[in-house]
Amino acid sequence: MNWLTENKIPIGDWAAGFFDWLQRIGQGVFDAIADGGEAIIDALLWLMQEPPPLIVVAVFVAISWLLQRNWKISLFVALGFLFILNQDYWEETTESLTLVLSSCVVCMAIGVPIGITAAHHPKLYGVLRPILDLMQTLPTFVYLIPAIVFFGIGMVPGLIATVIFVLPAPIRLTHLGISSTPKPLLEAVQAFGGTFGQTLWKVELPWAMPQIMAGLNQTIMLSLSMVVVAALVGADGLGVPVVRALNQVNTALGFESGFVIVVVAIMLDRVLRIERK
Repeated sequence: MNWLTENKIPIGDWAAGFFDWLQRIGQGVFDAIADGGEAIIDALLWLMQEPPPLIVVAVFVAISWLLQRNWKISLFVALGFLFILNQDYWEETTESLTLVLSSCVVCMAIGVPIGITAAHHPKLYGVLRPILDLMQTLPTFVYLIPAIVFFGIGMVPGLIATVIFVLPAPIRLTHLGISSTPKPLLEAVQAFGGTFGQTLWKVELPWAMPQIMAGLNQTIMLSLSMVVVAALVGADGLGVPVVRALNQVNTALGFESGFVIVVVAIMLDRVLRIERK
């Protein structure tokens, strides 16, 4: 079997050469992406860290009430944030929420239009499917390597790696929602002379909204799962104490920061869960 290993296909060398080529020709584009990512991150950090924490908590509680109209969920959000303040993880939590919300903005802005287009063009989705499979199955740590090469150390490479890992979720679920619109509804709109835009905005998107919101929910959950990974490339947030606890074999610190991540995940899940009525 030596002949097989001696004629190894140079996949790693091809990938390294491809990324070197991208870095040479696309430095200006990567700098622009980095500047845009930093602008979004800085704006969200300012919104959550500049006001007093209790005001930010009140805003999140109000948002949860507007979205769910459920006092139990609003109370849980309030208690969750008070628990985070009690544990002295407010700054780390706002940094992680910044990374999560930034990735959600980017992923939904890209993923929803692609999902809509793919639902109307099945051949395009056939081309996208293996790419989405690759993006979801490739180990997340692999994304950190080109992110560091193109964007250096900090929050931006963590954001880029998170976006690449999370993007398939809104694309797939948006495609599912649009493509599952009942044909009688579409035929009724067409029978009354509805245009493509009217069909999309008045029939397909309302019908697909639970799936799109599920895509947003999955985007948030997957982004939170990247918090610890992003900490390895210098991203601030709740992943930093987790990595520190791992390096120090500090059980107390690990469970403390890990439980805060769980509380944040449950709060976001409950607030953004929307079901078809």
